[in-house]
Amino acid sequence: MSKDAFNSRSSGGVDSVTRFYDGATILVTGATGFVGKALVEKLLRSCPGIETIFLLIRTKKGMNPKERLRELLDNTVFDRVRDSGALNKVVAVAGDVMDSGLGLSDADKARLCATVNIVFHSAATVKFNEKLQDAVRLNTMGTQSVIELCKDMAKLHAVVHVSTAYSNANRTLVEEKVYPPPASPIGVIECTKHLSPDLVEHLGEAITAKEHPNTYTVTKAMAESIVAEEAENLPISIVRPSIVTGAWQEPFPGWVDNLSGITGIIMEIGRGTIRSIICNDRYLVDIIPVDIVVDTLIVAAWQTAHYRRNSVTVYNCTSGSLNPIHWHELGDLTLKHSLTTPSKYLQWYPGFSFTTNRTLHAAKDFICHMAPAFFVDLLLRIKGSKPIMLKLCKRFSMAAKTGEFFALHEWKFTCENQKSLGKFLTKEDRLIFKTDITQLDWDGYIYLYLLGIRKFVMKDTPETLPAALKKLNRLLWLHRIGKMFLMLLAYKVIKYR
Repeated sequence: MSKDAFNSRSSGGVDSVTRFYDGATILVTGATGFVGKALVEKLLRSCPGIETIFLLIRTKKGMNPKERLRELLDNTVFDRVRDSGALNKVVAVAGDVMDSGLGLSDADKARLCATVNIVFHSAATVKFNEKLQDAVRLNTMGTQSVIELCKDMAKLHAVVHVSTAYSNANRTLVEEKVYPPPASPIGVIECTKHLSPDLVEHLGEAITAKEHPNTYTVTKAMAESIVAEEAENLPISIVRPSIVTGAWQEPFPGWVDNLSGITGIIMEIGRGTIRSIICNDRYLVDIIPVDIVVDTLIVAAWQTAHYRRNSVTVYNCTSGSLNPIHWHELGDLTLKHSLTTPSKYLQWYPGFSFTTNRTLHAAKDFICHMAPAFFVDLLLRIKGSKPIMLKLCKRFSMAAKTGEFFALHEWKFTCENQKSLGKFLTKEDRLIFKTDITQLDWDGYIYLYLLGIRKFVMKDTPETLPAALKKLNRLLWLHRIGKMFLMLLAYKVIKYR
């Protein structure tokens, strides 16, 4: 199908999401990220009529955009479409969201403006401790640059901006609307351009101290404000995922390709290296599988093109209001399935606790984390190997501290727009695009998630499971002996005081 046919057909309305994408030319930013990879794969597999998918890719670590594209397409996430020829539809466009005008050449800009029908903007820094200047350039100015490009697109039908449910972390109730930003986006952008780096960081501290936990949520809030103010004449919507986790079903059950956030925590709980976490376990942990996020993005673009409203439509892609799970439930399920799917990289028998008591956590952190890491490093030095455990331990402690805010607070996200997505779908589309999290069973999902971490992140094969189970049993007895020794030591200390 020709690109002109897409424009003619889509302007008249298409009741099928899959058919809507026939002949479409798509631009995706952030395609090398976790959500971006899954989005591109799903588009190729479930919307085979797509004409072209342009990926905005920057040069990184000495690799040019075409080389990075080849590396991206070698990822296992694309295994299901590898033999179909669909990967030939993916084209790298040299550019950088942090550069003026997205760093596009005149020729590439002209090509995108003449052909693109749908834009998915998912490029962002998700580092909680990012410097304000860098976070603004990527999350806020980058969004502004994407919108400016979209305004020049002659055949544009839909733009989907990927935000975060925590863009309004300063509110306990977050509705599906754009809220006033914590600071003027244009004012902050100008400050980052003209003030010294030190003054910009002081500005960041002032903004985050007032309302937000970090520069990530601040700059995502300002990006939403820019979308609402500068893209009011565009067919645009905002999708706000909460904490994005491994795949529920697609492209593979449990698929995940990074150790960010909760994935890293779950892995280390399973390896037995984490024994204490600062967290209020009575609170909800709002996690959402990556495939539900991706399907929401794809359906949101279709709905944006055909059910355009006067204001920006916001979708809170969250689980807490529809299929809630609490921190203590997540912890219990992680421990339960860690004992049936251990990895050969197991370090100690799994067991941990959540606590809001910082003194107790500090004591457990020293006894269970820092002290063992010190002795392991000592043994490594004796063997002539490089000590790494203390460094890893400190790195995890820093990561846990930056994410602490989200484990000690709870939010309620309304999701009427998110729920309504399924109502517009045909029976066939409902089988392909799953936007309804109420069908997910958390017990089965966490089991698949742990298997996914084992397979896709740790690269541990099923053949190692019998040996890992034996190792787990040995560590159980060592764990019991260790506990008995500590109890005896405590008894002796108390007795002879």
